[in-house]
Amino acid sequence: MAIETLYDKDGSLEPLSGKTVAVLGYGSQGHAHAQNLRDSGVKVIVANRKDSANGKLAIEHGFDPMSVADAVKVADLIVVALPDEVQPDVYDEGIAPNLEAGKTLVFTHGFNVHFKTITPPADVNVIMVAPKGPGHTVRWEYERGGGVPCLMSVHQDADGKARDLALAYAIGVGGGKGGILTTSFKDECETDLFGEQVVLCGGLSELIKKGFETLVEAGYPPELAYFETCHEVKLIVDLIVRGGLKYMRYSVSNTAEFGDYYSGPKIVNDETKARMKEALERIQKGEFAKTFRDDYANDFKWFKRQREENVEHGVEKIGKELRGMMPWLDPVEID
Repeated sequence: MAIETLYDKDGSLEPLSGKTVAVLGYGSQGHAHAQNLRDSGVKVIVANRKDSANGKLAIEHGFDPMSVADAVKVADLIVVALPDEVQPDVYDEGIAPNLEAGKTLVFTHGFNVHFKTITPPADVNVIMVAPKGPGHTVRWEYERGGGVPCLMSVHQDADGKARDLALAYAIGVGGGKGGILTTSFKDECETDLFGEQVVLCGGLSELIKKGFETLVEAGYPPELAYFETCHEVKLIVDLIVRGGLKYMRYSVSNTAEFGDYYSGPKIVNDETKARMKEALERIQKGEFAKTFRDDYANDFKWFKRQREENVEHGVEKIGKELRGMMPWLDPVEID
């Protein structure tokens, strides 16, 4: 579908005037959406367990967390900002029984609607506003007067007002300053999953690990292997984010640029691209979504095993030691 880019000037907060927005879940995206909307003058309530870490944070931020059922009953817009795996159960138990005609469901990711693990009734609006950044970035960019670009989609327009509400919501969280790009639940969901699995998380993690293993197995010190295959990734990525591949290549040495052209296509080649296409097909056919849901139903046993095994990798162990020598990084270690 053709993408349209919208800004503050293309809409307003008026469609949210007099309405109550309930943000379900005060996690990464939820805390940012709730605070940004409130600071934009929108009436916001939060649903979260009060005794959880996120619930306590919501209280600290001036909200009075309530149950999902109670929030849905009084809200005009219901924002589903919960982890993908728990959304269907929460929808069935707390949202659906209290959802009335004319209300609006807001999603921050298209996963459950696109793969039909949540099927809203025809008499409610279903929209998506997905900031292209983690929640903490969404929040601090808003606080400094800017905004993270957002993807916006209308999946179901029950009352003819869904697009106006979606645009107002995107403006309210700050997207109108960074740019609001129109899309579909399908395109957002499938490209997001592909990016995470093939490049941003899966691809990059495996590239770092395999590069580290290659140097260490060849007899090089793990400290040097860590710096060359992990630590300096951020330096290169920051250059790419600022000015694309061209700016990165302009900024590095001629030796590095020459090596980029010389060895890069030998490592990530047509065979790699074929594996990428296979990953995309698994996403498009719903195979990944089914595998994810099945493992969740099995107490995430495979998922948890991967976490345990990866934490023992050499690049993680030496990295923890070396990051302790660099306090300017503000290093974080997760137990």
